[in-house]
Amino acid sequence: MDIKRFFKLLGRYKWILIFLPLASIILTYFLVKDLPKKYISKTQISTGLIDQSQQISSLDNNADFFKVNSQFSNIMEIMRMDKTTSMLGYQLILHDLQDPAASFNVQSPEIKSLDAQSKSRVINEYKRLAAERAVITPALNGDLKLYDILVSMGYDLTSLHKGLVIYHVENSDFITIEFSSNNPQFSSYVVNTLSNEFISMYGIDVSNNQNKSNVVLDSVVKQKERIMNDKNAALKNYKINNGVLNLDKQSELIYSQINDYEQKKSENLREIQANQGAINSIDKRLSGKDQLYSGGNVIADNNRIVNLKNELKIANDRYVNNNFKPADKKRIDSLQNVLTAQITNSSDKYVADPTANKQSLITQKMNLEVALDLAKSSIRSIDAQLTQLKAKYTTMVPFDAGVQNFERDADVATKEYLEVLNRSNTNSLEKNIGLRLHVAQAGFPGVAEPSKTVLFIALAGVASFMICFMGILVLFLLDNSINTTAQLQRKTGNKIVGKLNVLKNNDLEIREIWKNESAVPAYVKFKDNLRSLRFEIDQAMTTSDSKVLGITSLNSGEGKTFVASSLVYALAMMGRKVLLIKGEEEHNQVVNPAQKVIPEQFFETFIDKRQLQTEDLITVLNNKSDKTSLFEIQHKDNLKSGFSFLKDEFDFVIIDMNSLEKINRAKEWLMFCDKHIAVFASGGVINDANQEHVDYITKHEGFLGWVLNKEDGI
Repeated sequence: MDIKRFFKLLGRYKWILIFLPLASIILTYFLVKDLPKKYISKTQISTGLIDQSQQISSLDNNADFFKVNSQFSNIMEIMRMDKTTSMLGYQLILHDLQDPAASFNVQSPEIKSLDAQSKSRVINEYKRLAAERAVITPALNGDLKLYDILVSMGYDLTSLHKGLVIYHVENSDFITIEFSSNNPQFSSYVVNTLSNEFISMYGIDVSNNQNKSNVVLDSVVKQKERIMNDKNAALKNYKINNGVLNLDKQSELIYSQINDYEQKKSENLREIQANQGAINSIDKRLSGKDQLYSGGNVIADNNRIVNLKNELKIANDRYVNNNFKPADKKRIDSLQNVLTAQITNSSDKYVADPTANKQSLITQKMNLEVALDLAKSSIRSIDAQLTQLKAKYTTMVPFDAGVQNFERDADVATKEYLEVLNRSNTNSLEKNIGLRLHVAQAGFPGVAEPSKTVLFIALAGVASFMICFMGILVLFLLDNSINTTAQLQRKTGNKIVGKLNVLKNNDLEIREIWKNESAVPAYVKFKDNLRSLRFEIDQAMTTSDSKVLGITSLNSGEGKTFVASSLVYALAMMGRKVLLIKGEEEHNQVVNPAQKVIPEQFFETFIDKRQLQTEDLITVLNNKSDKTSLFEIQHKDNLKSGFSFLKDEFDFVIIDMNSLEKINRAKEWLMFCDKHIAVFASGGVINDANQEHVDYITKHEGFLGWVLNKEDGI
């Protein structure tokens, strides 16, 4: 958001921001200066919901704060109910009718019109309605117009609710009733009467509700007690008829015995398997396959030793018979070594007697066979006991199911009875020690409240100022107009080559502006801006060796003719020879100085005859009509030839082209321009219809940029 432009807009509407709040303040002062004084009276009711000193039951010490807040809300809503406020209205009207001298309000014409008999009837009817707790409604109107009388005195529900406020301060035990009126006695009477009427009515309602609840709960307790006794009796009879003392204990004992016998059976089976395996192992050892325990290996070793000794004896004999040959000696030594090794090996293998081992294995086998027979006999005995116990357990299952059904029914009935009994006891306890509302502080007539006149006046001034301010802000935010070069650059995305401020004097010529030496701020700024624009144009044209400059605008009336004339004069001030070709006349421009300085010559005449009367520095060619196409006047080649002549004759040729509203005429002029610029008037809007023209002119070859005209400067 452009803050500077917004403050400038505020400055434009400053008188609205000043006078409207001032008018509101003055008007409010006259409206509120005679406001009557207000007297506020309040009373506080203690509920005992939070105050621990008023609580007897230990359960209240852990009160649910959500529940407590709900109770406070319920109590306050009952206070605001029409039936509660109606009791207040009846008491007020009875007070004024029975004691006119102490009436809180001036008696209305409806009351004054009553005679003594009618007044007595009205009083009796109001008493009856109060006793019946009837709500004040228009239906009370009849022959006596009871509702109209209440309305005339301001004791109807709508009037009473206007000044009545009921609230509860968080974490406090009190409910505050507050009432404001023009009479301090009236305010005090209202809060005290309403609190007393409410406490009385609330106590009666609570007591009646609790009595009704007790009656219902007593009947439910008796019903649940009867059902509980019936269920317990049915359980007792079932146990007696089926001889069941304690089915749970019995079934638990039998099940434990079954587990014990199952465990013993498992142990015996493991013992049988172990003994049978040991017997099989002994049989294998005693069989002929194992020579270690049968003695076969000992005989074979002894035979090999005997054979070796016989061979040794034969070798010795041969050694002697052969006269002690060395070969025979070697044979003897070899046999002696083998015999020694065999004897040593036999000694190591047979430390014990193999026959003794065999006898030991036979003894072990006999013992294992005896143990195996004992284990098998025990298995048969255990199976018999298990069969008997399982039969007993099976017969208990139907009885157990029946007992469980009866026990479950009896248990449910007992729980329901105890729950209802507990609820009945709680209800009785709440009736005796429950909520007891009482007035903790009565209402008293108070002093007048401080006047709010100053506050109302200040609020009126601030509110009216904020309304005006927000209105201007909304206008500013909804304003899509372009007023600055930065906005124009953002909107078009192109360069801004210059700007010209607005001039208020429509009759002033550009020559007078340029020669004016007085310190008129608008003129000084205009000349500075024009020099800056001249510099940009001169630089761009000189750099590209261009001479023909076209000047156009999005719409007519944006001051492009004035810009063209001013630029021509500014270039002439530099000593440049300039030709101005006017392509379109703008009737709503500020000034048109060129026409006042230069005599008339026509572009069409020049093209036909090639005759041109040049002035010293500034020459102007007008158009006879801007509605005709250039190509309908002359051939394109002839036009190009004419512009070539003009380029040789002048330093600059500036064409005041048609606006882009006449796009066909503008396109024709652009064909003969080396460079071109577009003029945009400050305060204008580029809408969707203009965007196509913006895109065309900015994308056309030779576009230098935009000139912001009529900027609202000083």
